[in-house]
Amino acid sequence: IIALGKVPGLQVVARSASFAFRQQSLDPREIGKRLNADVILEGTVRRSSSRMRVNAELVDARSGLNLWSEGFEGKLEDIFVVQDDIARHIATALRLKLGSRQVRGIRSVQTHNVDAYRHYVQGRHLFYQFSRPSIEAALGLFQQAVAADPSYALAYCGMANCYSYIYVYLDHAEENLQAAIQSSREAIELDPLLAEGYVAYGWVLSLTERLEEAEAAFDKAIDLDPKLFEARFLYGRVSFAQGKLEKAARLYEEANRRRPEDFQSLLLAGQVYDDLGEDVRSREMRWRGVLLAEKHLELNPHDTRALSLGANGLVALGERKKGLQWIEKALQLESDDAMLFYNAACIYALTDMPAKALDLLERSIEAGITHRDWLENDSNLDPLREEPRFKELIAGLLDPRS
Repeated sequence: IIALGKVPGLQVVARSASFAFRQQSLDPREIGKRLNADVILEGTVRRSSSRMRVNAELVDARSGLNLWSEGFEGKLEDIFVVQDDIARHIATALRLKLGSRQVRGIRSVQTHNVDAYRHYVQGRHLFYQFSRPSIEAALGLFQQAVAADPSYALAYCGMANCYSYIYVYLDHAEENLQAAIQSSREAIELDPLLAEGYVAYGWVLSLTERLEEAEAAFDKAIDLDPKLFEARFLYGRVSFAQGKLEKAARLYEEANRRRPEDFQSLLLAGQVYDDLGEDVRSREMRWRGVLLAEKHLELNPHDTRALSLGANGLVALGERKKGLQWIEKALQLESDDAMLFYNAACIYALTDMPAKALDLLERSIEAGITHRDWLENDSNLDPLREEPRFKELIAGLLDPRS
């Protein structure tokens, strides 16, 4: 999936969505309908001692007809060579042309250690759930990947992003910031042409207020890999925290074009357009985001990130009752997550429940949120700004500019 995502002209559904169907015996046409995909890649892997055989096929998601199929054999230690070969054959079958940069992208698995790769892929999936349990689990997996292969640059990127998130939202200890800096630098040293390395470094630089350098790092990441979702998504988050709303909205939309099934980028873009006074655009982004969140929850019903962001979108669209049901379900599922408490505080602020909103905002701060830049630029909290208790909470937070 990672390799195919770098092929120009090919939109690949995220692993979190597609892998939900692994244990289900559904018709490819039904899977295609649920994922809004034109083509389904199916396959089997058979192992015998030190050898393996991979059978892969492409199926038209509308007609259910087979478009292409082929078998690949090799030694188990050559699994990544086989993976690259499959990706190239798929690109050829779909009549997609590969330039030198795209060929390098397909080959950029970066490790020949199966355990390291497995840990990385699992960690990458967990990271974008943006909750305390998922971030902590992702960090552990990335660390295991590095232990299995100390030269695995992508795993260092994952570690850096986890430490950055922990530093901002969970534990503002200096050691977490330094770990993020060290991990991102290690990734770039291992592979100076790895876009993900500059994404991780850009986020770290933004936390130390080296904003021009941070923007340069994000821009370099986009130049190295124009299809990389993470570059635009995290760049958008950093831009929003700085109050650069027009830029944040553009980056969120660009991120969604690279991962059309992503609900987060659309819902966040919807809020930014609301802040900019572009009501029509805001409603469009939010409706699309809510629909995607609903699809995601059909496959991942316990994803509190989808529930909380979707709840925010629903409330903003006037669906107050449904929005409150979603956020209450999320709070029942997770009782110790700073970001969830923060998102819930926003929703209760928007629904005229200031006492409950302030309680949850205080809990989010106690659970780890310490930076005030996001809170200062988040219009969801505007109904609370004249509350004495809100002013006290803000006054106790760290100012990244000081």
